[in-house]
Amino acid sequence: MRALRVIKPGGLDHLELDEVQIAEPGPGEIRVRWRASSLNYHDLLVANGGIAVADGRIPMSDGAGEVDAIGAGVSRWQVGDQVMSLFFPNWQEGRHRPELTRAVTGDSIDGCACEYAVLAETAVTRMPTGLSFAEAATLPCAGLTAWQALMARGQMQAGESLLVQGSGGVSVVALQIAKAAGVSVIATTSSNEKGERLKALGADHVINYAEDQNWSDTVNKISGGGVDHVIDIGGGATLKDSINAARTSGHISLVGILGGVSASVVVPLIFAKQLEIHGVAVGNAAMQDDMTRAIEAGQIKPVIDRDFDLADTAEAFALQTSAQHFGKITLSI
Repeated sequence: MRALRVIKPGGLDHLELDEVQIAEPGPGEIRVRWRASSLNYHDLLVANGGIAVADGRIPMSDGAGEVDAIGAGVSRWQVGDQVMSLFFPNWQEGRHRPELTRAVTGDSIDGCACEYAVLAETAVTRMPTGLSFAEAATLPCAGLTAWQALMARGQMQAGESLLVQGSGGVSVVALQIAKAAGVSVIATTSSNEKGERLKALGADHVINYAEDQNWSDTVNKISGGGVDHVIDIGGGATLKDSINAARTSGHISLVGILGGVSASVVVPLIFAKQLEIHGVAVGNAAMQDDMTRAIEAGQIKPVIDRDFDLADTAEAFALQTSAQHFGKITLSI
């Protein structure tokens, strides 16, 4: 089978497509024929050496495919079942504990950039019906991050309001989940063209932050005092504005560091507004099953900007690095 490997010290010119023997599943294991993957910022860090991994690691946390073979004692899957990967395969349910998230798909353990993988039967969840493999492959990282932020932790309700930043994977699927739940959405972008696409997906208001340096004040004016929920992807560059844009008793989910890893904030403002600020890193298997049911009920179709063959993964990462994409970039395997 084909498998992509990250060769130390990393870098897009150190991604090597290799031929690997197909393994057989043992007791309690399944073999999955991966059909698609999608790119996340975490995958880029693995590929370019920003996160140190074992030499020859197979990258990519996201995968969608079908069960190809089952080992002895497997009860939850049958050959032909369509499944998705888990970012944290050992975190099945309940609160986060460090020991449950040490195994990270495509990082501390091999990922989905290969044609076949042997996994524990608990390391996947079912795909939403009605989605292609490429569409489903956008969900295990970006989709689940948005789901945990808004629904599992944020307890978002119809009639509330949400601010999303940019038009990357987490922000776009958060917009889609929110609209399906009856929530009004304000989106920010630096591109008027992308702004029109955000409106087409249901964004009630779009602010071009390149043209409006005081965009968080504008959010306050539009929403009549701030939004109930904020998806913050910028970290150091945006947290101060996210705090300003949030309504009293609002909920801010920190999900990214695209604008830096440290931020200067006015701490008393957090007290005064009695904000909830949560760090959100993907989610567990139970959350992924909940998200799948919501995707089906809301008939949500993930947005794919462009699809690449596995052999062209470096080119796909180059597009991701350019920040010209809208939604997700996928790989056909």
